[in-house]
Amino acid sequence: MLSKPFEKPVMVWVGLGFPRQLNTVADAYQFVVEWCGNSPEQKAAIRACKAALVGDIDPEIARGVFVAFARKKDILMEAGAMPSVVGKPTPSHV
Repeated sequence: MLSKPFEKPVMVWVGLGFPRQLNTVADAYQFVVEWCGNSPEQKAAIRACKAALVGDIDPEIARGVFVAFARKKDILMEAGAMPSVVGKPTPSHV
C-alpha cells in the first residue's frame, strides 16, 4: 500500500479545538480508524480509504467520502474557520 496524496489537504478539528492537517489517504485512514464510534459515515470513509490505498478508487473519491464523514461529525475545518473562544477574559479590577 502506498500513501496517495490528496490534491488539497483536509483540515479537521481534534481535541479541544486544535486543527490537524491530513495530506494523504493514509493520514485520513489512520484518523478515521482511530475515531471513536461506529457510524455508517465512518464505515464508508474507512472503506473508501482502503480502496484508494490499494488503487481501486481515486484518492479524491476517498477524500470526498472522508470529508462527508468529517462534516457529519462536525469536525471539518471549513476554509477561514477559527476555533470558538471557550471563555471571555474578565476585566481586572485594581
